[in-house]
Amino acid sequence: MTTAEPVPPVTPAPPSTSIAASGLSSLSAEGSTPTTDAAMVKDTLHAYLRKHRAALLAKLDGLAERQARWPLTPTGTNVLGLVKHVAGVQAGYLGLVFDRPLPDAPAWLDSWDGDDMYASLDESTADVVAFHHRSAAHADATIEALDLDARGVVPWWPEGRREVTLHRILVHMAYETARHAGHADIVREMLDGLAGDGDGNLAAKTPEEWAAWRAHLVDIAERAGLPDRPQ
Repeated sequence: MTTAEPVPPVTPAPPSTSIAASGLSSLSAEGSTPTTDAAMVKDTLHAYLRKHRAALLAKLDGLAERQARWPLTPTGTNVLGLVKHVAGVQAGYLGLVFDRPLPDAPAWLDSWDGDDMYASLDESTADVVAFHHRSAAHADATIEALDLDARGVVPWWPEGRREVTLHRILVHMAYETARHAGHADIVREMLDGLAGDGDGNLAAKTPEEWAAWRAHLVDIAERAGLPDRPQ
């Protein structure tokens, strides 16, 4: 897809059992007791992390290799690169930071040249997804093995701010994964119109209604930019 091509019709993503199974439904017990202990806090943060992982991976469903790699922004953002990046970040923050490095880590994991933001010709979509699963399993083992107040060191952070707890890194990774899942959602919509995660958060509109809605917003944007618009 290029900027000269027409806007694809919106197609809502189907309900995802993987997102539901790893998502907010697992938080239903929260609030049932008068206190929130450390174990519940860790479970809550872990549940959000799993939900956003599933949402990110779901954005690859149905894409051909070319589509998965296609850069849609001036900085080259692509769906497969986002999945690879999050897998690498996850391996670092929930592995190396707590002196639990991922075994047999790929060489690109130590690169600062953007090698984690795209899949090379030697890597398929299946390769990247498999690495993401391996990274997630290793991260989950770290989360399960350590307490929230377990100490770690982030060597790539500025001196004086490198010492962290598992609690802070869990918050950081849930945020990081959610941020990039949102990027992937927009990039996928630009590729072929597939939008949302099937979790009920996308408005219920037909493709025609979405086209009319977008035209309405274009009209507002055009009229707002007129030089004689009253201030």
